[in-house]
Amino acid sequence: MDSEDPNDDGEQYHLEVGPGDVADSVLLPGNPERVEKVVESWDDHDVVAEHREYRTATGTYDGTPISVTSTGIGSPSAGIAVEELARVDAESLIRVGSCGAIREEASVGDLVISTGAVRQEGTSKEYVREDYPATADYRVVSALVAAAEELGYDYHLGVTCSTDSFYAGQSRPGFDGFEARDSDEKIDELRQAGVLNFEMEAAAILTLASIYGLRAGAVCTVYANRVTGEFRTEGERKAAKTASLAVKYLAEMDGAVEDADASRWHAGLSIER
Repeated sequence: MDSEDPNDDGEQYHLEVGPGDVADSVLLPGNPERVEKVVESWDDHDVVAEHREYRTATGTYDGTPISVTSTGIGSPSAGIAVEELARVDAESLIRVGSCGAIREEASVGDLVISTGAVRQEGTSKEYVREDYPATADYRVVSALVAAAEELGYDYHLGVTCSTDSFYAGQSRPGFDGFEARDSDEKIDELRQAGVLNFEMEAAAILTLASIYGLRAGAVCTVYANRVTGEFRTEGERKAAKTASLAVKYLAEMDGAVEDADASRWHAGLSIER
């Protein structure tokens, strides 16, 4: 029977992945060129699909099955990736990217691990009311923190703001010095509320994952600090290495739950099996 669903045959319309092509845990960088940098620390990998901005590779990290799918820039394309990865049975999603810090203590080269996100983007609003929270799964946050600690990376834990615009939406001047309405007031309000950074995908990924019962989180390397004016593409592999190790820890957490015959992972269970 014909169906309006473009993924009716099992192969996903945009990602061009099918059942069995991806692991339970998938890392989500934006830039497809970053996929090769993500897999550098893995044991092995194969590129299983490549279409438009979406490049997917699957392999193992320290013996743990893992995949990576690039999402392109922004929440609309990231939302498509979440939809189609969910359809091929992905269970855990970790945004791996770069960001601009809006607090002085988050230096260029540091990591930001998101506990949640301000939904200053439009994609998640297509799915659910605006006061629905974009929260990271506590297990993913715990695994990312453990990984950053193990790797010795400087990191910051807190709330991210996701926008639809790299320029006006993040209170940057546009062409010819154009400034969006209330630009300065918006960034000051976010800073005073303790928001750590700007990026463009986390809120949609976290919101859709919550709706669909998936685990999700986000870790980004700071490329720019809006307080100090610094900008450097420094430490771009830190987020990828942290997220890859976090996937291993998530698998160990799941194993600890099974060994203890518990209903879910909690701090009373060791992730060392």
